[in-house]
Amino acid sequence: MINFNGELVENNTLFLNEENRGLRYGDSLFESMRVVNGKIYFWEDHYLRLMASMRILRMEIPMNFTMEYLEEQILNTIEASNLLNEALRIRLTVFRNNGGLYLPQTNNVSFIIETKVLENAFYVHSNEHYEVELFKDHYVNTGLLSTLKSNNKLINVLGSIYAKENGYSNCLLLNNQKQVVEALNGNLFLVKGNTIKTPPLKDGCLNGITRKKLIASLEKLDNYTFKEDSISPFELQKADELFITNAITGIQSITKYRKKEYSNTVAKDLLGKLNAIARLS
Repeated sequence: MINFNGELVENNTLFLNEENRGLRYGDSLFESMRVVNGKIYFWEDHYLRLMASMRILRMEIPMNFTMEYLEEQILNTIEASNLLNEALRIRLTVFRNNGGLYLPQTNNVSFIIETKVLENAFYVHSNEHYEVELFKDHYVNTGLLSTLKSNNKLINVLGSIYAKENGYSNCLLLNNQKQVVEALNGNLFLVKGNTIKTPPLKDGCLNGITRKKLIASLEKLDNYTFKEDSISPFELQKADELFITNAITGIQSITKYRKKEYSNTVAKDLLGKLNAIARLS
């Protein structure tokens, strides 16, 4: 089932038309969330990020868009789909309503909630070969808009096609200052010795929820030194580990970049901590 503005409809129902602003202009935001047995991981963080992003895009936030209301809508969708006892990927999409050209006729919004079953209830570390390469055909702009989880994802689409055509598992994106900012589907962390670092938001990386949770955890650990600092392409081959974080996978270790192969000891350690944080959220 799909939830469209609080109405539950079959997933093959046609309820959008050619005037949809998400389709026309990418005038839309979304949150991807992991739900296990009816529990939304890090729901408050996802909700607050969505509200902040809507304000940045000058969308009118409906009075009923409370954290409780949207949580209820998500759980209603899961229950109507008979998936309450499953591990799920939930996508909550918000888009500005039809009307206007670049200048919208209204700032009012609609929402869609979709569900997809996941294999594992908890984050699981993969030991499979995972090779990446830099995607240099197009660059991420630095600045606030690049940190939002919006529907403007052409660089991610083109990077994914490039990765598939060349036999890579993923690509790393560069900003217009030639700094490494993120992977196609998540934030990037680099490990060198006991130091772990990730690019700052000002470099143009996504303001990821798992990134946020991992940073908060790392800042409390004595056995690691954490830095939020720019990453140059030259640092990649000097690193001991590289890994990607997102709300669905948790932590994905990179095994190879060009001629360099990486270990995954730190990633496995942090994944255990992330699972513990998720269970307590």
